[in-house]
Formats: sequence, structure tokens, C-alpha cells
Amino acid sequence: MKKLLLILFISATALSFSQEIKYGVRGSLNVSNLDFDPDANFENKHRNGFAFAGFVDFGLSETMALRTELQWSAEGGKEQELRADYIQLPIMLRLSVSERLSFGAGPQLNLKTWQDNDGFSTFTFSGVLGAEYMITSDLFIDVRYSYGFSNILDEDLTDVEAKNHVMQFGFGIKI
Repeated sequence: MKKLLLILFISATALSFSQEIKYGVRGSLNVSNLDFDPDANFENKHRNGFAFAGFVDFGLSETMALRTELQWSAEGGKEQELRADYIQLPIMLRLSVSERLSFGAGPQLNLKTWQDNDGFSTFTFSGVLGAEYMITSDLFIDVRYSYGFSNILDEDLTDVEAKNHVMQFGFGIKI
């Protein structure tokens, strides 16, 4: 709870000092899979999916920005019973190393969007790293990697742990 309050405080403080605010949309191709502990006793194949999002960039300085995003993402494994779709809230601190290239990292909250009582946890937590390259002043391409810190399986139903890891290849436009 203290960490969440700290994130909210930092976000609110950053917003009050924002120099520039930009909005945009983003889409991506996902390549995802699950890490099982203990290892899975079946062939664990990756899932190809997609994600789409709306975002807000809050400029903190010439080289630093805070990006908040609301994203829907198709993740999990290839088999139907391992597919996991989420509404996600990534919050990334982004640093520009040139006019066109920036890097970002931060936490991501995940809320599942499929069946109730399906053996999956309702809320999970991930970390995300990414790089963005501006093609023009409005269009960009990016790549991201997210790794789940929490078990996506309902702990009351199984002793097995599974964590999502996702590679995203995206494109977007800033408005």
C-alpha cells in the first residue's frame, strides 16, 4: 500500500510540474508466453496476439517524461486454456537520449478481462522496459518487454506458479 501511495504521490507531483502534455494512440503485435514453476509437463508454446492503447505523455523536462497508458493486451500461452487477456495500466518514466530516441521503464498493473472463476488471478503486477523511435514529429515505432512479478494463476486452486512475459512491437501516433 505504501508503494502505491508513493507512486500516486510522485505522479501527482509530476503532473503539477508538467511542461508539455501530449496524447496519442498505440497498437502492437505481442509475442507472449508463460514461465511455470515447477516447469510445465506439456509443450509450452508462445502466443501471438495484439494490444491497443491510448496514452498521455506528461513532459517533466526537455529530456524526461511520464507516460501513463490504458491498454488492452492479448497475452498468455498458445493453448486456449492458457490465454490471458488484460486491461493494463503501464506507468513509464521515459528518458530521451536524442530528438528521436527515448527509453522508458516502470510498473504495470493488470486486470484480467475474461471469464470469472477460470483459475486466473484477477489482478497481477508487472514491470515494463521499452524503447521508442520517432519517425516523424508525430509517428513512432517502439519495442517493449514486460515481465510478470506476480503469479497469474489463482493460488487457492493450484500450487503451480505462472508468470507472463511479453515482447511488444508497436507503432503509434501522438496527437
